[in-house]
Amino acid sequence: MALLLALGAPVSMSIGLPSAVSMVVVLGLENGAVTSAQRLFSGIDSFTLLAIPFFVLAGVIMNSGGIATRLINLAKIVVGRAPAPLAQTNVFANVLFGAVSGSAVAAAAAVGSTMAPLQRKEGYDRGFTAATNVASAPAGMLIPPSNTLIVYALASGGTSIGALFLAGYVPGLLWAAGCAVVVWLYARKHPELRNPRQVTLREAGTVFVQAIPSLLMIVVVMGGIVGGAFTPTEGSCIAVIYALVLSFVYRTITVRDLPALLYSACRTSSVVIFLIGVSTIMSWVMSYTRIPQLLADSLFGWTDNKVVVLLIMMVLLLIIGIPLDATPAILIFTPIFLPIAQSYGIDPVHFGIMMVFNLCIAVISPPSAPVLFVGAQVAGSRIEPVIRHLMPFFVVLIVVLFLVVFVPQLSTWLPTLAGLM
Repeated sequence: MALLLALGAPVSMSIGLPSAVSMVVVLGLENGAVTSAQRLFSGIDSFTLLAIPFFVLAGVIMNSGGIATRLINLAKIVVGRAPAPLAQTNVFANVLFGAVSGSAVAAAAAVGSTMAPLQRKEGYDRGFTAATNVASAPAGMLIPPSNTLIVYALASGGTSIGALFLAGYVPGLLWAAGCAVVVWLYARKHPELRNPRQVTLREAGTVFVQAIPSLLMIVVVMGGIVGGAFTPTEGSCIAVIYALVLSFVYRTITVRDLPALLYSACRTSSVVIFLIGVSTIMSWVMSYTRIPQLLADSLFGWTDNKVVVLLIMMVLLLIIGIPLDATPAILIFTPIFLPIAQSYGIDPVHFGIMMVFNLCIAVISPPSAPVLFVGAQVAGSRIEPVIRHLMPFFVVLIVVLFLVVFVPQLSTWLPTLAGLM
């Protein structure tokens, strides 16, 4: 036992795992190494799960392959002469990049590193610049392809990934719209944030044509998954090939760059996959100790009001998501909360979007918020002013969360229209 603790602690610290997960590994191994190992490997023995490392690799390639720059240029054209145009461009660019990378951290790093110098040149406050980038980056966790939604599909016992992908579009766009409203309100108090020069029609056409290949990736991958032409795993492989070919065509990466890109994707993917395997042991431990049943009985015993139960779940998910990363939070608490939600007639697709939306807010909430730290770093700002400017974003996003939770049609409309629900 002492040896396992000695070995488990440094490993968990080196990859950023919560101590609770390390203890579950130790507990599982102490009660039977063979059984725990079998449960760990059975938890990651899934063809669908292969989509995550491939989508991660596609995001890494796009981040280094010049695709982010073309999407940012398109965002500038779309935003036009809106108030605080560079900040609005940051919001829209995170939506576009999130739609092709599926990662909040990748979006915050890629878009923020490009937009922050431009905004500083135009006189934007660094704290506000970072806050805008941080607040809008998690839209990529909702807008497909989303690795977080894939993890939820596995944790929920087989919810349709295609339905979840379609369900994420409207909430993801509402997230971005909420951020755009905060930027607009900020711009009204800061008229010195001047608009850039008017872009000519020819320039706009050139930028749009340059961005078409990047946007087609969304159409190809999502169209194939929803249309049944290929599975999400096959779609992730197509995304990698598409991003790789596009980057070679743009001549932004070379064959010499591939080992570094593969290493970066492997590091990210290994942590996610290991968390999924370990969470299988934790789920078994909780089932064995009847924790989900005890929690359900407590909620039923305290209230039978659907609205109150949903509010309790939202608060718990927001609190849970602050110390935990989104992936382990989904893997650990989906088996607990989903049966309770279904007993109140809540569809698994709607509950998945509600859960991911909650955790999107949590990943930008201090103290343990990776997106917050990345956004502050690329903007060259301290954390304190970023948090101060994030407060209005939190208020608006909480309002949008209420809409997503209590208006299920926002999540279920597109999947129902496509015949997936």
